[in-house]
Amino acid sequence: MVKLDSIQKRLIEEIADLHSVPTGAYNFRANSQLAGRNTTANIDIVSKPDGSGIDIHIKPGTRNESVHIPVVLSESGIKETVYNDFYVGADSDVVIVAGCGIDNCGSQDSEHDGIHRFFLEKGAKVRYVEKHYGSGDGRGRRILNPVTEVYMEEGSSMEMEMEQIKGVDSTERATVAELKGDARLVVKERLMTHGSQHAVSDYRVSLNGAGATADVVSRSVARDDSSQTFNARITGNAPCSGHTECDSIIMDNGRILAIPSLEANNIDAMLVHEAAIGKIAGDQLIKLMTLGLTPQEAEEQIISGFLR
Repeated sequence: MVKLDSIQKRLIEEIADLHSVPTGAYNFRANSQLAGRNTTANIDIVSKPDGSGIDIHIKPGTRNESVHIPVVLSESGIKETVYNDFYVGADSDVVIVAGCGIDNCGSQDSEHDGIHRFFLEKGAKVRYVEKHYGSGDGRGRRILNPVTEVYMEEGSSMEMEMEQIKGVDSTERATVAELKGDARLVVKERLMTHGSQHAVSDYRVSLNGAGATADVVSRSVARDDSSQTFNARITGNAPCSGHTECDSIIMDNGRILAIPSLEANNIDAMLVHEAAIGKIAGDQLIKLMTLGLTPQEAEEQIISGFLR
């Protein structure tokens, strides 16, 4: 088990809002090595036999507990793929905080590909927070390619908060969810790219049971010469309701491609999609500048409020 240095601690603060060791269950990973682990009576964390990741087992009925599993890379040239499986017991209600931070000051690319699978039993409720962050002044890129799979039994609920605001050069996010009857999925994505960064968000949600609902919403800002692609597909295979929305601000020479799509395979599937891309309105800037802000300060204020 390795000891976290000051850079790694800063990264954990950025991605998990942790300023000290959390209460409850946690698993810290730094530069491909275990940096801390704690389990509780209701939440167990076990390393996979082949060393490729961890299994998190949450007992039925567990409530008001949390799991933190941040990953940080502070060495240039690391490339890793980690598989984490979450087994969430029936009628539990927990918070899971993940995320990855990369500080790359070298000339080689650093990459973390996290594959997370969630198995929610009947009536389980999860709030999942995943934040990505990059820093460092090296020429090597910071690359993050998260894959999330969600399998939801009857009456389960999952809220996903996905945030990437700074420093990640390339990311391809793939999310697949399958919902049974009365299951509920809410996804809130917040994304900003700058420089020559590139980001792809791909969501595939299947509503397979009566009463299943899904709401997939993305807010993003593309600055400088960066580019983004948002691709969300909701499939209704039963009497259900689904909504996907992409709301984006484009600046400088940024590029944004939004592809919301719907597939209804049941007469009672109610599906809606929305997409809007535009620049910051001039009257918004003028209003804030009349209050004493500079043009740059006004612009940052608008972006901050938009991504909140």
